[in-house]
Amino acid sequence: MALDNALRKAFPEPESPEFRQSPHNIEVEQALLGAILVNNEAFYRVSDFLEPKHFFEPIHQQIFEVAGSLIRAGKIASPVTLKTFIPAETDIAGLNPSQYLARLAAEATTIINSEDYGRSIYDLATRRDLIQIGEDMVNVAYDAPVELSPQDQINDAERRLYELAEIGRYDGGFMRFSEALKDAVDLASKAYQREGGLSGVATGFSDLDHLMGGLQRSDLIIVAGRPAMGKTAIATNIAYEIAQNYEGEPKPDGSIETVSGGIVGFFSLEMSAEQLATRIISEQTEIPSSRIRRGEISEQDFSKLAGAAQHMQTVPLYIDDTGGISIAQLTARARRLKRQRGLDVMVVDYLQLLSGAKRAGDNRVQEVTEITTGLKALAKELDVPIIALSQLSRQVEARDDKRPQLSDLRESGSIEQDADVVLFVYREEYYLKNREPKPGTEEWFKWETDMKAAEGRAEIIIGKQRHGPTGTAKLSFEAAYTRFGNLAREDRLPERRG
Repeated sequence: MALDNALRKAFPEPESPEFRQSPHNIEVEQALLGAILVNNEAFYRVSDFLEPKHFFEPIHQQIFEVAGSLIRAGKIASPVTLKTFIPAETDIAGLNPSQYLARLAAEATTIINSEDYGRSIYDLATRRDLIQIGEDMVNVAYDAPVELSPQDQINDAERRLYELAEIGRYDGGFMRFSEALKDAVDLASKAYQREGGLSGVATGFSDLDHLMGGLQRSDLIIVAGRPAMGKTAIATNIAYEIAQNYEGEPKPDGSIETVSGGIVGFFSLEMSAEQLATRIISEQTEIPSSRIRRGEISEQDFSKLAGAAQHMQTVPLYIDDTGGISIAQLTARARRLKRQRGLDVMVVDYLQLLSGAKRAGDNRVQEVTEITTGLKALAKELDVPIIALSQLSRQVEARDDKRPQLSDLRESGSIEQDADVVLFVYREEYYLKNREPKPGTEEWFKWETDMKAAEGRAEIIIGKQRHGPTGTAKLSFEAAYTRFGNLAREDRLPERRG
């Protein structure tokens, strides 16, 4: 008996857990609905962020949805007009719909506090969603199926939290055509108002922007080429151009809307952040990176470097140089960057250095399929263009005309299928340099003519574009600074005076 008492003292019986209700406030919901029924203007104070699903009480969800439909249709939402849309036999705390709607309106005071009421309802709904995510995490962790790894569960939880943080933008499901139409008209309107008439983010290369309309949101853009063609250079040129032109303006809800340029996330899987920064500073200062690395710079050069570095510190370009990461890790880091700093454009250098989930029996083609599908899904989820660099197969070198084609993409099936745009970087000068004939011969004079025509020039070939034409953008290329630029064209030069 003494032992039993000692055990009870040492290990007291756990108290029965106290029942906790989900966070909600019925009175606030009633106050907001009452204000809307008395003055429909109250609806417009909350309609940009509040949805029926945010109400805790199902009948309140129904009232808010019906009232919103009537108001948007230009009709009056009042107890009299609403009661016909709610079944008469519905019992609401002992009242029928007519009585309940009349009481909501009678007890309403003013619409001044309607936005505060709406925010309170929204915040409580967010808390309920957080509780649901937490409960699901606990339940899955206890009873996880064999094939679900802890990392998979972490990625899923992070995805759900990201969706919640992004104010429910990615709820999925069907969208009314009218909503999609509104988005399309808004896109056209912004393009019309924006300098240059682009619907997407400007790359800084006018010929390319003309053909593509800029980098379009949710697009997966593959930039492919053989080694030494300048894939990384074109990516850094575009990334820095976008980041240095960034301008944002605050919205009414406190968030920042990008109006020019953009915030750029750069995943450099091959080069270190320091190497990438050296490349960019070389492009901007016109000091060859080889001289910067060897310290062969004058006092004037160093002054130029210091001035450029000071300006660059303000540029919203974020670099992750972790090598060998998986598509799941990249996805998680991209979500985190968007949530914490913002994100308008993402660059991955390069696709073949990413890894997929290792499954028994999977070959490299299946792994690349998982990677490209994951990148396309991420572009849609984050609603940003993703530029992914890709290697080309060696079969290009075997042809006389070495301009790349879609079939030259490594593991081309999935890359070609998932990409919205495929761009090939091609420099004729590189190939001509490597096949110089014997000086003084007829072939050499022809080669010299070809070299002069190709020197300092590059082509960006659009091999595929879902929403635009294919074609070729002509650019200049300065090898010393690994810098691409707009080519001065005859039709753009000022008229000569005789």
